[in-house]
Amino acid sequence: MNAIQFILYVSNQQASKIFYSHILNLEPILDVPGMTEFQLSANCKLGLMPESGIANILGDKTPHPSSGNGIPRCELYLSVSKIESYFSRAIASGAFVISEVAPRNWGDNVGYISDPDGHVIAFAEKIIS
Repeated sequence: MNAIQFILYVSNQQASKIFYSHILNLEPILDVPGMTEFQLSANCKLGLMPESGIANILGDKTPHPSSGNGIPRCELYLSVSKIESYFSRAIASGAFVISEVAPRNWGDNVGYISDPDGHVIAFAEKIIS
């Protein structure tokens, strides 16, 4: 595997682009009708695709993606430095707080939020002993 891309189905591509630009503190590397992409690391991208676009591809083989809005369907677990700045930026951008930043029993400080479509995002930072 040379590269990984995760694609979230979103109800409003423009609003999600603005939200993710703010919380990630990144500009998209691609922003065209039907897809916005952020380079998260050398071999990893996050894509935002409108629900209507993927619904055209999926047809009647699956439920329409909008039927899952607000229901947690995935989690983006993002290892970051300066976790509080990411968490604060997310709240200022309109994220819904699920769980404040706290030490977790697997050795990370983690704070959980959700985006406007209900996707769960975890900002994590290793606990330094």
